[in-house]
Amino acid sequence: MTAAGLVDLMASDVLFFSESLMPVPFEDFALFLRFRDLPNPLLALLRRSFVDTMGVAAIGATTEMAGIARRAARAQFGVGRAGGARILMNGTRCSPAGAAMAGAFTVDSIDAHDGTTPNKGHAGSAVFPAVLAVADALCAGGQAITGRDLALWLALAYETSYLAGQVQHATCAEYHTSGAWTAVGVAIACARMLGCDAGQIRHAAGIAEYHGPRSPMMRCIDHPTMLRDGVGWGAPSGVVAASLAREGFTGAPALVCEGEAAAPHWHDLGTRWLTLEHTHYKAYPCCRWAHPAIDAVRDLMRDHALVPQDVQGAEIRTFHYATRLAGHEPQTLDEFSYAIAFPVALMIARGRIGPQDLTLATLQDPDILRLSRAITLIDDPELTARSVAHRWAQVTLILCDGRRIEDRPRTPRGDRDAPLSDAEIAAKFHDFADPVLGRARADRIAQLGAGFDALDATGTAELLDLCLSGVEGSAD
Repeated sequence: MTAAGLVDLMASDVLFFSESLMPVPFEDFALFLRFRDLPNPLLALLRRSFVDTMGVAAIGATTEMAGIARRAARAQFGVGRAGGARILMNGTRCSPAGAAMAGAFTVDSIDAHDGTTPNKGHAGSAVFPAVLAVADALCAGGQAITGRDLALWLALAYETSYLAGQVQHATCAEYHTSGAWTAVGVAIACARMLGCDAGQIRHAAGIAEYHGPRSPMMRCIDHPTMLRDGVGWGAPSGVVAASLAREGFTGAPALVCEGEAAAPHWHDLGTRWLTLEHTHYKAYPCCRWAHPAIDAVRDLMRDHALVPQDVQGAEIRTFHYATRLAGHEPQTLDEFSYAIAFPVALMIARGRIGPQDLTLATLQDPDILRLSRAITLIDDPELTARSVAHRWAQVTLILCDGRRIEDRPRTPRGDRDAPLSDAEIAAKFHDFADPVLGRARADRIAQLGAGFDALDATGTAELLDLCLSGVEGSAD
């Protein structure tokens, strides 16, 4: 389909992506996608992700990891001539790339943001900081931004990130971090935001694919550090790629977007939304791979009226990658985030895993450590084979009186087949945000975020101010 043909369709009342009989090139999809092409369930998901991500960002802004990223952003990414962008939940101005970097590290510092199970990673932790940073820079330059604009850009970034990730997982032997494929989606969305034409959008994707962080995920799982999921470099890579393409820098093709290997994944672009099919939400601030086991012990303790002193240990059968999380005695928040044994022990000991538990005192708690040391992780080939579309685990509690209580194999809550309720998402947001933002500011973010796509320019500016201004504990 030619660009002229797409323009003609845009002038009509037809939702042309759903009506087109031919595959739409990704650059045309990015250039001509309109707000009214977004299905209502997708908009509802984006509202949920907006509120959920801002709650994670609020508490993330108080972490050591976020503070380091902010200091580096100020030192390396100057404001520039256009007024710059504010760092998420901090308010300091630097370049859009710097704000995207610091914001992505902020969200990634607390492992509680949304994710995509088939891609074994996360998009929102890169997409929100990048899109909000570029939007803030556009506002600083005098452009009026509405909620519809934000929804369109977020949808575009999510969907193209997910698709790029699908292709990468299908064509690359090594398991790369989310930063590798979110860089591409961020570049495509930011190129649209910056007014690039279709050719420039295509080059932006290629630049981001080439220069984005092809970082090995299992290295950070085997050796947990602040590197996390790579989005801290994926987000700014996408922002810079869009800016380079706008100035004439070339980089096409992005092999995760076009070509023979990519075609099976991109052929129904605009008629099927992977964002709707694949996005999950986390009930606990730790790696998703630990969640089915955490859910299991939560239910077993409740259903059998057990107290922590009843439990001697546990056996967790799960898929291979998950057994490499281990984490019986984590020394840092990074090690806690990439662990199974300790979070499961924490659930047994306290009946919860929340932001109030992300402390050094928790990591040193002798009652939790006793349980964690007595947990065995078992590499189960059958569960490994099943852990593609979902993540599986089976838990057996070993009681001090010698009994063994077995749970069924299960997948975690938060997937589409077992979604967290709106009330659970709201409670999680306030649990994370209220102590940092205060109840009034948190309530206003929740109110505006729950309907952000309907905001006019004034309402959108208020929402950006609420999300980008500083919070207690985020000053450096």
